[in-house]
This record gives sequence, structure tokens and C-alpha cells, in this order.
Amino acid sequence: MKIGITCYPTYGGSGAVATELGVILANRGHQVHFISYDQPFRLGHFHERIFFHEVEMEDYPLFEHPPYSLALAVAMHDTALKAGLDLLHVHYAIPHATSAWIAAEMLGSQRDLRIVTTLHGTDITLVGLHPSFRPITRFSILRSHGLTAVSEFLKGETVRDFDVPGERIEVIPNFIDTEVFRPGLEPCHRASLAPGGEKIVMHISNFRPVKRVEDVVSVFARIRNRVPARLVLVGDGPDRPRALMRAEELGVRDDVLFLGKHGSVHELLACADLFLLPSESESFGLAALEAMACGVPVVASRTGGIPEVVKDGETGYLAEVGDIGAMADAGVEILADEEWRREMGEAARSHAHAHFGADVVVPRYEDYYRRVIAEGPRA
Repeated sequence: MKIGITCYPTYGGSGAVATELGVILANRGHQVHFISYDQPFRLGHFHERIFFHEVEMEDYPLFEHPPYSLALAVAMHDTALKAGLDLLHVHYAIPHATSAWIAAEMLGSQRDLRIVTTLHGTDITLVGLHPSFRPITRFSILRSHGLTAVSEFLKGETVRDFDVPGERIEVIPNFIDTEVFRPGLEPCHRASLAPGGEKIVMHISNFRPVKRVEDVVSVFARIRNRVPARLVLVGDGPDRPRALMRAEELGVRDDVLFLGKHGSVHELLACADLFLLPSESESFGLAALEAMACGVPVVASRTGGIPEVVKDGETGYLAEVGDIGAMADAGVEILADEEWRREMGEAARSHAHAHFGADVVVPRYEDYYRRVIAEGPRA
């Protein structure tokens, strides 16, 4: 198949999944065309069957905010014609699904461009619900020939808030390359991250308020009072200063390491002993899955799609949002018993591989593409 993929190319879960999907599809013999305003951050190497099409934007004084969605539609239209795309897979509804629909309308009878939209999270639970966007979000979703959601939770939110028929949405979870994300990677950075042999507690996110990074620091402070440990924070965002201030207030600043954005998070996760994800909400929890694939138990909030990824009491522990005490107790239980920590980590790795491995999930996308292409045009 000849597949177009549009995603946000920046540091984030939807872009990471979309890029990995494209790379694996190319490795499986398909021709893949990425269409975006910049090269996806995880597309760092040459691939024989992967092409990148940059959306061209004109800096014109009339436009205070250049109309990216229209420029994207033109790029989609041109790529579909020149590359002979069979299908366009857009990740994140706003504005990608809208641009895809415009591109398909522009093509008219020249080419039957099939559109698959994957819903990832805040495009449905936050941005898409805003009164300025809800009507166009619903319109674009319903005009897609195929719809997927990364969790049953997100499917339910879409059905409820956008009045989309449940049978229109296929749940295909996020996936992980368990050959990349795995325990025992060498070289190991443990000596530099925890030079005193402390346990390594890790958190990776974009440091937005929904991630509750201050809770990460608060949970860690309680853990450190009972188990020698260091906190490694990976990523960056608006709440980083608050997390740093919280570490100062709790007297743990010297045991908190801020690494900023990091392209090879698998190398860091392979060194971790515990992963914290106390989010307000998560449509899936990709960072938790990455940790589990590396054999790292997870302590997370019981919210959104996280319970579909983390099995409470088996691959980690879940607690209510904001319950710092329960999360700290769970973390101590894991870290204080090395045999239990190792057993839980092995279970996490096994669960990630069996249910979310790329070799399990990517064929589901291929099957879904073929079904969408085989269907007649949607009214």
C-alpha cells in the first residue's frame, strides 16, 4: 500500500506513535509518505520506502496567524496525486482530519483518497470540546472513512461528547517496539544517574498541568524518606519551574535530576527501578507502556485509559488522582523488596510484549487499512 501519514512532528505521544507506525509499515514493504510542517522528531535515519513532504507556509503580512490547515490540505492533495496514495492516516483530529477532508474534496474524481483518523486524547477530551472547535471536530471525524481510538476510554469519550456511533470506532491501542524498549540495555547510565547506588525513580512527560509533575516530586520525597532513591525527570514544559520549586520546598532538590528533552528515552528507562505517572487524565499512557516494556513497574493514577495498560497489583499499582500517600506507599513496597520489584518488572515486560508489541498491533492497522480501502465511498 501507499500510505500518507500526518502527525504533529514535535515531542509527544501521538507523533511518536505515528512515526514508529510509519517506520514499521515501511519495513513491512509499504510506501510511506509523512506530510507535516517539520520532519517528525523520531524520524532520524534514512529509510528506503519513507518520504517526507514539508508543508510550505508563506509569511504574508495579511495573516496574523498563517492558515496552516489550508496549506496542509494542499500538501495532502499534491502528495496523493503525485505519489498515488491509497490512504491518508491522520493522527490527532485537529486540524488534520479537517485538512484531509478538504484534500479529498479537492481531488474529486481524480482519486478516491481514503481517510483514517486516529484519536489520541486531548483532541477529543480538551481541544475538540472547545465551542470554537467542537462542530468542525465532529464534522471531520464523521467524514473520515475509518476511525480508530487508542483506548476504550477514549472511544467512550468520543461517543458521549461528539455523538459518534460506537460501531464507527475501532480501538487499536498504542504499541511499543519491544526490541528497542527492553531491559538490560548497554551502556547503562545507572552509575551517572545514581552514583551512590540509590534506586532510580523516573518520570517522562511534557510537563503540562495534566501530568501533575508537582505530585511526582511529592511522591518521590515520601519514597526517599524511606528508601535511598533519586528522581530522574525527562522532558520539559510549562510546569518544570513548579516541579523544581516543589523539590526545593521538600528538601529533595539534590536528589532530583532534570534531564530535559531526550531523544533516546529507552536508554534511560532501562536504568529505572520505578516509573511514576500521577496524571490528572491519560487517554492511554504511552510513557507507562514504554517503562513496562523496559521491565519497570509503574505507579500511576487510576484514570482514563491507564487501567487498560497497567494491571493493578501485577505490573504496577494504581491509586486515585492526587493520592500522594497511596502512591508513595506503593512505590516503597516495590523498591524495598528487590525480588518483588523484579517479579513485577518481568510481568510488566511480558504484558507489554503480549498485548502492545508492534508485531501484535501494527498488523491490526494493516488489516484495518485494507478494510477501509475495500469499502465503498462514505456519504
